[in-house]
Amino acid sequence: MVTLTKKTLDFNRKIKLSNDGGSLSSDTGELLFREFDEKIGFSKTLENHLKLDDPRAYFFHSNENLLRQKIYQIIAGYSEDDAADQLTSDPVFTQVIDTPTLASQPSLSRFYTRFNQESIDHLNQANQELCDKIHAFRKSQALFIDLDSTHSDTYGDQESSSFNAHYGTMGFHPLVAFDGATGDFLKANLRPGNVYTSNGVVEFIQPLIEHYNETFPETSLFLRGDSGFAVPALYELCEKESVYYIIRLKSNAQLKSLAEEYHPASVPEDVSKTERYFEETIYQAKSWSKPRKVIIQSVRPAGELFFTHSFFVTNFELASSKDIVLAYQKRGTMENYIKEAKNGFYFDKMNSHTYLVNEVKMMLTLLAYNLTNWLRTLCFPEGQKTMQIDTIRTRLIKVASKLVKSGRSLYFKLSSSFVYQKFFWNVLDQIQKLQIE
Repeated sequence: MVTLTKKTLDFNRKIKLSNDGGSLSSDTGELLFREFDEKIGFSKTLENHLKLDDPRAYFFHSNENLLRQKIYQIIAGYSEDDAADQLTSDPVFTQVIDTPTLASQPSLSRFYTRFNQESIDHLNQANQELCDKIHAFRKSQALFIDLDSTHSDTYGDQESSSFNAHYGTMGFHPLVAFDGATGDFLKANLRPGNVYTSNGVVEFIQPLIEHYNETFPETSLFLRGDSGFAVPALYELCEKESVYYIIRLKSNAQLKSLAEEYHPASVPEDVSKTERYFEETIYQAKSWSKPRKVIIQSVRPAGELFFTHSFFVTNFELASSKDIVLAYQKRGTMENYIKEAKNGFYFDKMNSHTYLVNEVKMMLTLLAYNLTNWLRTLCFPEGQKTMQIDTIRTRLIKVASKLVKSGRSLYFKLSSSFVYQKFFWNVLDQIQKLQIE
């Protein structure tokens, strides 16, 4: 409920504060997202795939509008459903959602319960269809599938929440896959907190690889993963599907012995310089069906006597050992993508008792992340395409405006003191120039 209390400020008694200004909004930049949404067919694609078990005979808010409302609330930074109770008549949100009033928190909460596993699969299909459209528009020649797992803390009696020894806390342990070159969120899978990193990874990634091989046969696929994904079944899948892979290996006595043959401990010639070497060998672990190429990186920091060794299994044939390691190290950008999804889009906010509802919430944050990522990578000026969501909200979304109705038109009059107006209008121009089939 909006308070109509008026406050007088002590430092200047002439100044009175109240929030009864009328048809004002602080989220005008959401209109740019809606314009971009229409350009790429985002909401339309989601509507085509949204299949829910809805027993309602009469309703005011359609499932399609509820889905859109929640995604746009996430983008604007409203992580909690009850934010809708204050936004109910917001002039921007009502136009973006195309509804007279927004759904309340209870309506949003009931919306989640109408999903089942098949409904979530349909949303994954919608995300894939949109990823395909953007991939084709970019004319990308390569796709870097970066695999990782992350942790979502829980604090109550959430279904399937378990203790994870690595993170030392209760929660879930989702699998995620991003395109390392563009930041696109390709796929996510919620898992109980106590499963090992590689648990279910082949089942998770195989449909994605098969899809891109079939839909974009001209695109080269690359897969990168840390040592938690060093399982023979993943290597074999990549080899079968012609996917280049670089996966870090955990050190063991045999690998360490191989590395020390190349670079044993010795007195360095110049203790002020760091030494770094790259070697290539053929190695077969007991669990492997055949020998594979392994790259050894040996580093001796300045002033140290011993080398530290890192190991990477790969099927790259043409690249040098150094280039292979450097290609793997670019996987580090994925940590930024995960952090962005968590801190900016609330990917790890698993606060429902029901496991399935938490899956739905995770999927909605993925979609909100992707809509934002596609907007910034396709329509932001050069040098600003990596702008994080907190900055996007400050410079593009959180813009004050007043709605003025005149005849058949709605005028959103932006604040004349808006600092980032040049950036705002530039992005809108780029959106309207966009031609995506």
